[in-house]
Amino acid sequence: MEYPNLLPRFLKYVKVNSRSDEHSDRFPSTKRQEVFQKEVILPDLEKLGLSDVHYNHKSGCVIAEIPANVDYDVPVMGLLAHCDTADFNAENVKPQVHENYDGKSKIRLGDSEFYLDPAEFPNLKKYAGQTIITASGDTLLGGDDKCGVAELVTVAEYLLNHPEIKHGKIRFGFTPDEEIGMGAQHFDIEEFGADFAFTVDGGAPGKLDWGTFSAATFTLDIQGVNVHPSVAKDQMINAIQVGINFQNQLPHNEVPEKTAGREGFYHLTNFTGTVDNAQMEYIVRDFERDGLEDRKNKVRAIVNQMNEDFGTERIKLNMRDQYYNMADILKDHMEIVNLARKAYKAEGLTINEDPVRGGTDGSLLTYRGLPCPDLFSGQENMHGRFEYTVLESMAKAVDVMIKMIELNANSNK
Repeated sequence: MEYPNLLPRFLKYVKVNSRSDEHSDRFPSTKRQEVFQKEVILPDLEKLGLSDVHYNHKSGCVIAEIPANVDYDVPVMGLLAHCDTADFNAENVKPQVHENYDGKSKIRLGDSEFYLDPAEFPNLKKYAGQTIITASGDTLLGGDDKCGVAELVTVAEYLLNHPEIKHGKIRFGFTPDEEIGMGAQHFDIEEFGADFAFTVDGGAPGKLDWGTFSAATFTLDIQGVNVHPSVAKDQMINAIQVGINFQNQLPHNEVPEKTAGREGFYHLTNFTGTVDNAQMEYIVRDFERDGLEDRKNKVRAIVNQMNEDFGTERIKLNMRDQYYNMADILKDHMEIVNLARKAYKAEGLTINEDPVRGGTDGSLLTYRGLPCPDLFSGQENMHGRFEYTVLESMAKAVDVMIKMIELNANSNK
């Protein structure tokens, strides 16, 4: 099917900076997310004619509904996309549209020195003849997850314009703070009122995520002793060196750049400081809950031993869990996964169900009682200047959601 407003809608959305901030003490973490939700998405939904369009302050979400147009009971389906973008420059995004890509050439990102090279990003070769959308080299694109946002609005537009498509009640949610793992814990499941939902936040066409990492994060605050180097012997404690010593005690090969498949990792994401004081930020990932606990215990053991060697608490550890592998819950709700599988197959897609080496809002929502697998949205190379999406992939995501909605209505007929 054709969706003439999908591309202009996406281009409009990515130009709005809605980046989240993991260091913020407010919710949602940034005012700019609320501006995007309240001043852009909400008016768009109202103009289309959706019902119950409102901003839920408890969950920081824009919520909307399309009522059922059948006279029999159908499970209420929810569709979710997050409004924030990742920790990369998101100011003054200038999307670039590359039509009829030849499948082999480098794509220059605006006027910058950076290129999307199929030799480096081989997925590009699959999109010969299609429309590639990139940023201009100095920002991210924001397709994670404004692909999903634009697709959900397009699904709503199509259904409202085609009442001959029979469906149950559909609830739409546009959520904040997914990128910092803080949005789903505030989500108002009862008010949302869906029996099950799907996040639309995955990668290339065919990707169906119902298994994710289990995840934790931790920080280290390291207090050193800074004295003049001339009298440093047996007195100076260099906080930077202490941090290096900690890092060197973690398994050297259990890092993102050296793992794949179902292998977990420790990932140092930030390291700042001076001789006097240093801070380190990590994420920890494992597909098994026991594996995650083992990794957390290893971190605690290293910190405890180092502090014992110092004779005082020089390293302060702050650790928290972020989300768990949704497969542990969804294995008992496979009818939801099967609904997506049927729609993918009906749309001619080869299904890729490899567990995602990450997580989605659906990970936490599933554990909170709203079963919530993740659908593809067409985003690729997320979280940086080389991010891109493909218009045809986005349109296929809309096709799949519409097919799922039809199948869901027919399942109880």
